[in-house]
Amino acid sequence: MSVDTPEDLDGLRRAGRAVSATLREVARRVRPGVTTGELDALAARVLARYGARSAPALVYGFPGTICISVDDEAVHGIPGPRRLRAGQLVKLDVTAELDGYYADAAISVPVGRVPPRVARMAATAQAALRRGMQAARAGAPTNAIGRAVQDEAERRGCAVLGELTGHGIGRSIHEDPTVPNVYVPGLDAPLREGTVITIEPILGLGSSAIRAGEDGWTILTADGAPSAHAEHTLVVSAGEPSVLTGAG
Repeated sequence: MSVDTPEDLDGLRRAGRAVSATLREVARRVRPGVTTGELDALAARVLARYGARSAPALVYGFPGTICISVDDEAVHGIPGPRRLRAGQLVKLDVTAELDGYYADAAISVPVGRVPPRVARMAATAQAALRRGMQAARAGAPTNAIGRAVQDEAERRGCAVLGELTGHGIGRSIHEDPTVPNVYVPGLDAPLREGTVITIEPILGLGSSAIRAGEDGWTILTADGAPSAHAEHTLVVSAGEPSVLTGAG
């Protein structure tokens, strides 16, 4: 969507606050022994406190409140009875709907101490996200975002899972434009001021290939290597984008 009125921006900010608060509170509970289902139940309580709803459940019938993906699970992991173990990397992906507006963000959270290369990958996902956001300027080609993300990730030794992309958002979860995490030569339409998008680097420590899980939802790395995910929802402007899912 495009932000056309102050009411649009206020609605998006409120949805973004619900998302960021949910991520903060759930991330604090990540520790060895907790189940992903317990984390999901907490997410449901936080969203309810803000008057928000789970967008994946609302729009797609996802069997959980948030997506919780572990190790080689890249995205869309289903919460359940699995207990987390020290050394794992957990991706928390929260998409909320509030009064008809949507926002989406993700972080990668270590369970206790993780191997150094996994910690570096999680840090790389955040760095690639920052680089992608710096490239998101009105008038810049859409593929400038993917170029920035890919350059940063590969410079730091990580593979970009290029089939997984960011997207437009605002009045539903997935809207135009598609926002790839790699450089796509033909995707050179200029970004427009006021457009609401997500940027979400999804990285791996092995190849860039992915596969679908047997549950019909989870997407995993094809080679079983760990993955990391970082994401924000933002509004494109002529200068720094307005991040809707940041702290606060």
